Amino acid sequence: MTAVPEWMRPPRPEGWHAEELDQLADAPRHTELIDGALALRTSPQRVWHARMVTALVNALTEQAPTGVEVDREITIRLDRWNRPEPDLLATTAPYDPSRTFYTPEETLLVVEVVSPESAHRDRNVKLRKYAEAGIANYWRIEDEDGSPVVYTYEIDGPTRSYAPTGIHRRELRTSLPFPIKIDLTGLVPGRKS
Repeated sequence: MTAVPEWMRPPRPEGWHAEELDQLADAPRHTELIDGALALRTSPQRVWHARMVTALVNALTEQAPTGVEVDREITIRLDRWNRPEPDLLATTAPYDPSRTFYTPEETLLVVEVVSPESAHRDRNVKLRKYAEAGIANYWRIEDEDGSPVVYTYEIDGPTRSYAPTGIHRRELRTSLPFPIKIDLTGLVPGRKS
């Protein structure tokens, strides 16, 4: 059996704290903190996933109003024990090149592009955690035979849970968190109709 690297050992029995994630110099990119435990990407990223994230960042950046920034793969400090890293997000925080995380209060939209390795976290764990943190809008993008399907959710404030607002194929139109129109068939090269 291979020994666990020292940097992976939590500093306390109950796990890691959110602020300690930035201190893990040996941790691989895209390390998240879920309930005090490190979540590491264990499988290679697929080209479909990478291109979908890039295309969505570009589409949302073009349509974002003044005062809204779109970023990819930056963590959100939900609380002391949770710092997940969504594939992309829209935020009201001003650009800061040294920033390593956002807060729920600054986050308008979180988008997760589902991969086989992240499916359970994206469909269940993160859906619940983002809602409990009060993030107003959540999108989950699934690969349906090479074409994207977008599941959209909006927060129900009193219950701190998400209500589904739509399942989008071919085109996504929404007014939340700002007016957005995306031709989904044109997001992935080779899938245009």
